[in-house]
Amino acid sequence: MDSDVIILGGGLVGATLALALVRHGLTACVVDPADPAVTLAPGFDGRASAVASASGRMLDAIGLGDRLQGLGCPINAIRVSDGLRAGALDFVPDASDGALGTMYENCVLRRSFHEAASAAPGLTLRMKTRATAVARTAGGVTATLTDGTTVRAPLLIAAEGRNSPTREAAGIRVARWRYDHAAIVGAFHHERPHGQVAFEIFYPAGPFALLPLLDDADGHRSAIVWTVDADAGPAMLKLSDRAFLHEAEKRMGGLLGRLSGASSRATYPLGFHHAARVTAERLALVGDAAHGIHPIAGQGLNLGFRDVAALTEVLVEGKRLGLDLGDAQLLVRYERWRGLDTFAVAFATDSLTRLFGIPGRTASAVRRFGIAAVNAIPPLKNRFMAEARGESGALPKLLQGVPV
Repeated sequence: MDSDVIILGGGLVGATLALALVRHGLTACVVDPADPAVTLAPGFDGRASAVASASGRMLDAIGLGDRLQGLGCPINAIRVSDGLRAGALDFVPDASDGALGTMYENCVLRRSFHEAASAAPGLTLRMKTRATAVARTAGGVTATLTDGTTVRAPLLIAAEGRNSPTREAAGIRVARWRYDHAAIVGAFHHERPHGQVAFEIFYPAGPFALLPLLDDADGHRSAIVWTVDADAGPAMLKLSDRAFLHEAEKRMGGLLGRLSGASSRATYPLGFHHAARVTAERLALVGDAAHGIHPIAGQGLNLGFRDVAALTEVLVEGKRLGLDLGDAQLLVRYERWRGLDTFAVAFATDSLTRLFGIPGRTASAVRRFGIAAVNAIPPLKNRFMAEARGESGALPKLLQGVPV
């Protein structure tokens, strides 16, 4: 079987890349070990993601907008505060600019992307399948799969996540460290409406983020990303729903009233990793295979979508010029385009994590001064809003909502 690209990993980033490529006339084979019966099971699993407005434009441009219509909650404002102290930084765009982004339950994104991929001409899905052997040579890429299929393509793309075996096999070095923190993710109902506002409340142990979800039959809902000390993560999962909601209410200071209806919860360790390079011979890395950041600004998935937009533009233009899609010069262009942007975002989120994690009244006073300063300086505030929208740097065409 021949294809233009082989994509190892069919998660949110891998599936989006495949859909973007076939939308522009390329062919893609996606190989993923996941069982759709598990990943597409009905019901909310407690995980949700913010899709920045620029990323949303890309999803519209590749035909996913109609499938997602009405399934996410717009983020019309972001409020940032240092604990529950007075003084907050409010990011509120002009009405003509539209929402900063949209919150989706991950299960909604997975189902929508899988349905689109299953129906897309030129896209072959190999689920519950792994590559048992991969050969990257000057002449192309050959992958032997567990179902006995042999797939050939000029380019291999690794979208396998932070522990990418393909990246390791390619000998690509990774800078990484742990924050000694864990994130608790889940959702709950609350008494007062969230008003489509996302709240980021910073504590020394890490940020406490409240992210608006669509209301359901039981009332108002928000997702939560609660950063705690690493050794507290397992204990937080063992709390009864009542005890968990009580602790969350204390962190929120009654912001949304009484809490109820806790969803299932999960915890994962927080860390940073950044690949020294995102390409090798006939290989490109995207998403968490290339970089992983703290969820402090909710940009992890959007960084992966920016990889998708850039790599799609590079490959589609290369195909039109009749170039080999594994050509080193094409991969150099992708490397240069994404290298600086991902490092800048990673550095910024790491710096914010360390700044807001410094305990003590003096550090708190400095943070509140900084919040007030950003609030009072429109150009600086607008720069932060551009980052939240995913509109900084040299934007690929798809992030502008324009087909390549």
